[in-house]
Amino acid sequence: MKGLTLMERSTFAIEPIRRAIPVMISCLSLAMVSPAFAQEALIRTLTVTGQGTETVATTLSQVTLGVEVQGETAEAVQQEVARRSNAIVEQLRSREGVTRLQTAGLSLNPVYDYSNNTARITGYAGVNTVSFRVPTSQAGALLDDMVQAGATRIDGISFVADDAALAQARQQAIREATEDAQAQADATFAALGLTRGEIVGIQVNGAAYSPPILFRTDRAVQAAESVPTPVIGGEQEVQASVTLQISY
Repeated sequence: MKGLTLMERSTFAIEPIRRAIPVMISCLSLAMVSPAFAQEALIRTLTVTGQGTETVATTLSQVTLGVEVQGETAEAVQQEVARRSNAIVEQLRSREGVTRLQTAGLSLNPVYDYSNNTARITGYAGVNTVSFRVPTSQAGALLDDMVQAGATRIDGISFVADDAALAQARQQAIREATEDAQAQADATFAALGLTRGEIVGIQVNGAAYSPPILFRTDRAVQAAESVPTPVIGGEQEVQASVTLQISY
């Protein structure tokens, strides 16, 4: 380094050290991080999904019924529909056990005669339907009373369980699904000669309710029978699934 000044010699000596420092820090960082990655890579897990199913009695009937009127003018039809509908609604509001009463449908349409290749209005048809829930034990007698009050159509009846029973069934289905998942894991570990570790992941996939049991009739009601209408409910299924991740 002959010919260099003292300052130039100092700078020349320090420069390699500066270049080496980042390399040393990088190596140190890798040495510190690598064990963590290695530890994560060594964690082995088994993923299993268990199923649970619970049945609950359907104690409620979801009913849709109403009135259908035909006449010569739209105004006359609408007035008659309103009169009969009000009578039905008042009856339903006065009955103990009737809940979730609401309008299900309302329509007023012209009736056409298509003879001689010509569309000619011959009158009007009006429909007003309501839906409500009632204990199934009361449904048959209530339907007969509604026909006497002016109902001319029953569009359908579906049977459902009450909310409290469904919530309890959901909890039981989740417990069954959890037990099923653990039984699957134990059987798998035993078959493979592996030692079961701790549960490292849990996922509750929720509960699915089977559709309400539906009894439907599209025929208009002609008259109330002297014999009470029999209405019999059934059972509703609640299904749940639980996924577990278990180390080994």
